[in-house]
Amino acid sequence: MKVMTRKIRAAFSSSMSTNITQDPFYFILVGIPGFEGYHIWISIPFCCFYIISVIGNTSILTVIHTEPSLRQPMYLFLSMLALTDLGLTLTTLPTIMGLFWFNVHKISFEACFAQLFFLHGFSFMESSVLLAMSFDRYVAICRPLHYASILTNEVIGRIGFTIICRCTLAVLPSLFLLKRLPFCASHLLSHSYCLHQDLIHLVCADTRVNNWYGFALVLLIIVMDPLLIVLSYAMLLRSVLGVSSRAERLRALNNCLSHILAVLVLYVPMVGVSMTHRFAKHNSPLVHVIMANVYLLAPPVINPIIYSVKTKQIRRGIIHLLCPHTMHAR
Repeated sequence: MKVMTRKIRAAFSSSMSTNITQDPFYFILVGIPGFEGYHIWISIPFCCFYIISVIGNTSILTVIHTEPSLRQPMYLFLSMLALTDLGLTLTTLPTIMGLFWFNVHKISFEACFAQLFFLHGFSFMESSVLLAMSFDRYVAICRPLHYASILTNEVIGRIGFTIICRCTLAVLPSLFLLKRLPFCASHLLSHSYCLHQDLIHLVCADTRVNNWYGFALVLLIIVMDPLLIVLSYAMLLRSVLGVSSRAERLRALNNCLSHILAVLVLYVPMVGVSMTHRFAKHNSPLVHVIMANVYLLAPPVINPIIYSVKTKQIRRGIIHLLCPHTMHAR
């Protein structure tokens, strides 16, 4: 298996040493470096993670859609988060499982850019949805009497549309900037899917414009969104501490726990991947692969578990889906 992988890399690198983006060519995907002979076994936990993500997020969407009592702002935002996680899962599933199961290493230029668009788009979308959910929690706890009048279905629809436009307009320029540049020498990627940070290293031209735009995106999304979330929680905490009853304080903070965990699950791996690509370029490839896989798989897998365990209405709805006769008996 290792010998075959080396032959594929060598043949592809030699034949594409002077190629540019105007000519049709392929990128080469890589699995787990040093463990090529064990890909079929490594695919088992990956397959389990994908199954958990698909079933978990689909269950949340089904429960919210079928239960009229859950047509509230909090659960509508949760359905946006579940839909985003589902999109993120389905974006990487074909290439990762195709590589592990069928040893498919090649991905065309067009398919790679399409995957890059959806992967980064859904990732930014998740950040935007979590920011919207922090606003929802602030209004629910700090202004409960105006909650229904502020977050109407129309307002939530506008927020959702704004999130889609924001993420699409953020990702598209980076694709156009990358597409105009020549890819020469090796077309060997570092992962089993296409990341912008990975592709930019294969360009043999001046990438300063791309780097500055990427830096601007980091500031506007990866930095600004968490700062606004922290600001909303600072205002929320100040309001909660003004409540005289200790029980009411704990109840208010407990209502935010699921969202806080979801924020940590997204941003900790995201910052880790960015720091690894920028400051640990010469580390073992295994480190980059592990960090990138955690970044992509952690939110879609863990978020459904968090909200199923911590949110009683979602938990009861899922139990009702799985065991309808038991719920009727109760």
